[in-house]
Order: sequence, then structure tokens, then C-alpha cells
Amino acid sequence: MLNRVILMGRITADLELKRTASGISVTSFSIAVERNYVKQGEQRQTDFINIVCWRQQAEFVCRYFGKGSMIAIEGQLQTRTYQAKDGTNRYVTEVVADNISFTGERRDQSNSGYNSYAPANNQPVYQQAPVQEQQTSYSNGANSDFEEMPMDDDLPF
Repeated sequence: MLNRVILMGRITADLELKRTASGISVTSFSIAVERNYVKQGEQRQTDFINIVCWRQQAEFVCRYFGKGSMIAIEGQLQTRTYQAKDGTNRYVTEVVADNISFTGERRDQSNSGYNSYAPANNQPVYQQAPVQEQQTSYSNGANSDFEEMPMDDDLPF
């Protein structure tokens, strides 16, 4: 049997990272996905799809995405029921995300547009400590950086 869902849409609300009683990270949110077709004389329809992310996926989404961000999600469709506080049974359909991807949409530093690929919620950006430069630098890619290989030798592969 096959149960795969691939969606791309915009996040509809601010994200909140939560933890279960056992300390597992989880976040749930919805995305707005426009339908590909439009009936003549009508406006384009939008579906709102519930998404759940666990563990590292949840932490990744909450760090790098925010409300209005375009996001690509691959996962499995899941249904469940629960009893609400008023005693009624509720039925929920959601996508449990396995893989989260950027969509290629970036905003400029001066623009307050959508996805900046920088941590959301003013989280610090961790930078790697500078590595001491080695004696030979290959950063400029000049021909003098490369060693000439003899063409008569046998290749090692």
C-alpha cells in the first residue's frame, strides 16, 4: 500500500514548538494550498491542510519558517479521532511530515517578505569558529592552484 503526500503552500499562522511529557519536540500548523484549476467565473480555491512535525523536523520548521513562508512538505496522511472537552468525538485528518524543504523563495534583507532562510522568531544564528588558514589557499581558483597531471599514467580508478 502507498500513503505519500507532497504539498507546497504557505504557513497560515505563527509556529510554536512544544514538547511532549517525554521531551519529544512537536509542532502542528496548517498550510494554505491553492488548487491548480479555476472554474470559469469563479475565484481560485484554497485548501487548508493540517501538518504535524516531530523531533528534528519540528525544530527545523520552527527555526527557519514563519507565518506566510512558502514550504514544501512530504509525508503521510493520517486520520485520528479524539474526544473534545464537551464530550463530542472529533475526527482529524492531517499530514505527518517526513521531509521539509525550502521552496527557493527568499526575501531581501530590506524586504519584509516571506521566507528569509534565516532563523525565525529572532533566534540566534550559530556561526562556526574561523578555521586557521592553511599555507595553501585555493579560494581564487586560478590555474596556478592546480597541479598538471601527466596524461600517460594509468588512472587510479
